Amino acid sequence: MSAIAREKLLQRADYTHKFNANTGRHGWLRLTPAYSVKIVEELMDQYVHPLRVLDPFCGTATTALSAAYHGHESVTTDINPFLVWLGQTKTARYSSALIASTRDRCSQVIEKVTRGKIEPVKAPPIHNIERWWCPEALEFLCALRAGIEAGSKENSPERDLLLVAFCRTLIKLSNASFNHQSMSFKDDRQLRIPLQIDMAQIFNGDVRFVLDGAEQSPEGAGYVVFGDARMLSEAVDGYFDLTITSPPYVNRMSYIRELRPYMYWLGFLDNGRAAGELDWSAIGGTWGIATSRLSDWERPGEMFKHPMLETALDRIAHYDNKSGKILANYVAKYFEDIWEHFNSLILVLNKGAEIHYIVGNSVFYGVLLSVERLYAAMLGRLGFDNIECRVIRKRNSKKELFEFDVSARWPG
Repeated sequence: MSAIAREKLLQRADYTHKFNANTGRHGWLRLTPAYSVKIVEELMDQYVHPLRVLDPFCGTATTALSAAYHGHESVTTDINPFLVWLGQTKTARYSSALIASTRDRCSQVIEKVTRGKIEPVKAPPIHNIERWWCPEALEFLCALRAGIEAGSKENSPERDLLLVAFCRTLIKLSNASFNHQSMSFKDDRQLRIPLQIDMAQIFNGDVRFVLDGAEQSPEGAGYVVFGDARMLSEAVDGYFDLTITSPPYVNRMSYIRELRPYMYWLGFLDNGRAAGELDWSAIGGTWGIATSRLSDWERPGEMFKHPMLETALDRIAHYDNKSGKILANYVAKYFEDIWEHFNSLILVLNKGAEIHYIVGNSVFYGVLLSVERLYAAMLGRLGFDNIECRVIRKRNSKKELFEFDVSARWPG
């Protein structure tokens, strides 16, 4: 891949605002830190001939984008419609004429917003929205969102690109802080927008960044489709030679919790219950009603069982804490879902296909959960060979936590 193509890959991978990369892939679109792109790139560089590449856990489409820039055909799936939209926007091809027209539309939108010629949209129904944005920022974002609607056609690539830039701007203007693994909010003294900040120019800069990344289209093709990773044969067509993915980690980190502002502003969510339902349908979800449902969830009799997992579940459930049983159910359900995913994966793999799963281990109440070894055990039970667990890096948290590349080959 050329140096220019690699630069554009990195820029497209960071279409949305990237926060503290040291905290890992979790968090509010902190799904494509530089090291994640680097890992995928290192894996892609090993394959010279064109392949069909699958990523069953799309996230922000890093694998699909990298595969396309390396000349492969890639397909990625996600159960979250917002991430599907984002991935489709990132992997699409854009002509120079379309990029130029989007720049023009951006100028027109900014001109109307700054002159007060746009009737603002209503603020999205985010609970306690004043914690997210101060009045000045909220007023500007409502006008900007209306300006984008008025200045572009519905479902057009111009609008999609402007909305990606809008996502970058809305979080830059927010009071959210991402200095830890989870999201927090800044001190009350930091809630006001300084007078010297030009919010329209922030958006203009974000549009330039997005369009710069869109200028060079990848050689290969990337397809992003809506689908459940536990039922892959229903979501994708044909068979694949290579799988590279990073599934949700087993750590009770709710992706939907920190994706909500994007999804509310862009109309993918309109109430908290819908957010909870979506999180419950995802692997590893714990937001809202998902947590309460875990209390009543019962482990099916027919599922993956392993002495290492059974010991960990027992120790977590009997820890001297009222949340022990819920956490044990969470861990058990996570591995049930991953087992179901692996069973669906083998239905869409070509003979000799290679797979790479980037995943981290976890600790619950001092109980180390060797996720990588359990993944390897699942793959072995299904008939994969050449199974390896390679340490990728130390995570910036507890000393026991690492990230691994769990790889294997499907003999067919």
